[in-house]
Amino acid sequence: MSRHLVVFGYGNPARGDDALGPLLLARLAEHPAPPGLSLTLVEDFQLQIEHALDLDDADLALFLDAGTGASPAPFLFTAIAPSGELGHSHTSHALSPQAVLDVFATIRHRPPPPAYLLCPRGARFALGEPLSAEGEHNLEQAWTFLRGWLGECAA
Repeated sequence: MSRHLVVFGYGNPARGDDALGPLLLARLAEHPAPPGLSLTLVEDFQLQIEHALDLDDADLALFLDAGTGASPAPFLFTAIAPSGELGHSHTSHALSPQAVLDVFATIRHRPPPPAYLLCPRGARFALGEPLSAEGEHNLEQAWTFLRGWLGECAA
């Protein structure tokens, strides 16, 4: 039986290292998923409440986003869960991955699938900046990790 993984890659490619999430997603699009794993790839500039609907048939979820200098190098990988802090004052734009999981739980009345965040650290995020050397290095490290992790998910 195949497991279904929904992968969100988000960030702004026109803002230097903010492109790291979409760049990882593009690499996934170019490579076949390991046997036993099906992928749905979702790209956007930012997460929105509608992205909760993309999780409907997911067995797992993965969020790919660039990290700032406060993030560990070369990347952060962590399990995430609903924050329970969605409340009624949230906006409909620029949600955190945890808030997307909150929306799913709220509208579907069940827990979201197990979810993870892969966050390669970036160095430059200014509008019009190219990918930095540090961002490129961390992208390669995150890609190597991601390929191995996908193999584990398929097993």
